Amino acid sequence: MKRTLYIPDELWAQLEQYLDRHPEENPSGVVQAALTEKLRPKNGSRLLELTAIVKNAPPDASVNEDYLQ
Repeated sequence: MKRTLYIPDELWAQLEQYLDRHPEENPSGVVQAALTEKLRPKNGSRLLELTAIVKNAPPDASVNEDYLQ
């Protein structure tokens, strides 16, 4: 399925600069990767465990009030 997106000229210029430095990529792939990252659910449990602040933190630890104190 195809969709049309409207991207401001300034943002498109930045994308073109990026693609000049990464010729193996294409605009569609970059936008898909950016959307995947942006829309991915955040899971703070591994970060909290890494810093040894919390052991066995739940997946919603980064937004759970019990773990933000």
